[in-house]
Amino acid sequence: MPASPPFAVVAQQVLVAIIWGGTWIAGRILAAEMPPLSAAGWRFVLGTLTLGALVWRASAGLPRITGADAARVVAMGATGILLYNLCFFYGLQQVQAGRGALVIALNPVAVALAAWLLMGESLRPARLLGVAIALVGCLLVIGRGDPFALLRGEIGRGEVAILGCVAGWTAYTLIGRRASRTLSPLSMTFYASLAGGLMLLIAGLVDGSLRSLPVLSWQAWAALLYLGVLGSGFSYVWYANGVMRLGAARAAAFINLVPVSAVLLAALLLNEHVGLSVLAGGAMVLLGVWLTNRKHPGGIKA
Repeated sequence: MPASPPFAVVAQQVLVAIIWGGTWIAGRILAAEMPPLSAAGWRFVLGTLTLGALVWRASAGLPRITGADAARVVAMGATGILLYNLCFFYGLQQVQAGRGALVIALNPVAVALAAWLLMGESLRPARLLGVAIALVGCLLVIGRGDPFALLRGEIGRGEVAILGCVAGWTAYTLIGRRASRTLSPLSMTFYASLAGGLMLLIAGLVDGSLRSLPVLSWQAWAALLYLGVLGSGFSYVWYANGVMRLGAARAAAFINLVPVSAVLLAALLLNEHVGLSVLAGGAMVLLGVWLTNRKHPGGIKA
């Protein structure tokens, strides 16, 4: 009979969701003062340095990896770091932080279905119902009360860019599940960030946006530090640990909490409007997370 997930692991994933909710506010602030490539590059300069310090402290040096592991972390860097962050900052130039984060509620559906098709992970009816309810909640908020607005294509380029975040993060999560069989979450996340950061660095040097320190307001500097140290450092490690301990689909289900926290933080810090449709959709997202992660009667995971 499968054991229940440790409370500490579940609590850690909730904290990650709250931190990542805050990254949408920080990203919105930073996107107003820096182009996407520059913002992504400087974010992962800080993020990789943070992860490197954590790895060095935990391993007394950098752990060695095999050729197969190297290929996986490079793929993770290309999808979860390079692609995700370029889409993230471009999208936040076009849409509000709260609405952008709501698109990320599609992540659990994409990851759960991909994990079922490609990795043989369980997708029992109760879990499928949970991700479906969360998706409807997301559609309700995006459409401002009309759940079919997204399906009719009534979205802008910013939302399309953030859908690229969904594709990048789905690939990152599933590749990370494979890599976590031979690498610790800390080592795996560090090398993926290093690979993706190097891609961003090379692109930024060629583009010219990373050849000098940016001139920013103190708010943008604070946002950059938040994104680099918390949003790309500690939280990436904690998320990788969740994938290893809970499975790709169940860990990704906690991403449903990201738009909820982002909408609330955006209302508090950026004065973005929160209407009844947002509250109703957020409640459905929370219900979907609960259904996806609850224990089925008789001890079998839903």
